[in-house]
Amino acid sequence: MSFLLLLFLALAMVLVFTYTNGFHDAANAIATVVATRVMTPELAVIWGAFWNLVGALGGTAVAKTIGAGLVDTTYVTLTTILCAMIAGAIWNITTWFFGLPTSSSHSLLGGLFGAALGSAGSWKVLIWSVTETKDGHTVMNGIYPKIIIPMVSSPIAGFFGGFLIMGLLFLLIRPIRRKLVNSLFGQLQIVSCTYMAWAHGFADGQKTMGIMALAVFAATKTGNLDHLPASLHFLYSPKFEIATWMKWSCALAMAAGTYVGGWKIIKTLGEKLVVLKPVNGFAAETTGATILLVTGMLGMPVSTTHSITTAIMGVGCAKRFSALDWIIAERIVWAWVMTIPAAGAIGYLLVRLLGTMGMH
Repeated sequence: MSFLLLLFLALAMVLVFTYTNGFHDAANAIATVVATRVMTPELAVIWGAFWNLVGALGGTAVAKTIGAGLVDTTYVTLTTILCAMIAGAIWNITTWFFGLPTSSSHSLLGGLFGAALGSAGSWKVLIWSVTETKDGHTVMNGIYPKIIIPMVSSPIAGFFGGFLIMGLLFLLIRPIRRKLVNSLFGQLQIVSCTYMAWAHGFADGQKTMGIMALAVFAATKTGNLDHLPASLHFLYSPKFEIATWMKWSCALAMAAGTYVGGWKIIKTLGEKLVVLKPVNGFAAETTGATILLVTGMLGMPVSTTHSITTAIMGVGCAKRFSALDWIIAERIVWAWVMTIPAAGAIGYLLVRLLGTMGMH
């Protein structure tokens, strides 16, 4: 296989994964607004897709963390990236089939870690923690500060944030007639849904931009792109950077996936986990989106699924603890626990398999 063909295949697979991220995580932005019947499913996916696109163009901090702050790029090849994206897409499709709202972010990370480990043959390829100085400020990078701490803290913040906001709203709306509450928060939920769709794009769209930038950087450093024709010179990148074409291609792929919608997961989040009213949906979306906004600005690749799902759990428990379907919640949590190891194992095995075929 020619090197240029392998590069195009790797970039195409990044977009395929981004597309699966869109339809797998569409529920994150629109499940509550569909469940509360504030929007029809058809309008919700169009609305969510548009704001996913806008959000994905909103920054690059997370993209830089994913592409250059978690694994040693010395050992990353196009085969590494190809296998990482295939692994992530396989796990996304598998969990979508069973209607489980797992994290596309963690399937991407698991695939990347496993594939990098398969390429390097050593745990040293993973950057656990490193302190850097940027613009006079001390910055922590690596898996521990950027992945492990947010992985634990964001679900906790989602649950308690949803619980507290819902509790406060209960106090505020208690004197108001139920019909007026539903009407008011039906309108406000359009705002919170927009906020969540934007935050989903802002958080998840950047992650695959970082992988795409890593692919182009890895290809360039091999020297195989030194004599590209002028029409393909956009593929040449001697340093890690997020080009405009990467932003738009990943943003459009995610928006297209969201437009298709992940109806099985939308049903799990919006109907099976807890019964939602417009005020509940507003509280959950506002909580989840705020977590994504803050962590995205800090360059932390936090899971949109974990943020919104735990916010919905917290909102449900604020009504009463029995309002939450604990059996479904347990299935979701176990799927979360399995995501990084499962995607990592797939990525590792794919690299080893292709290595036996002479693709390194």
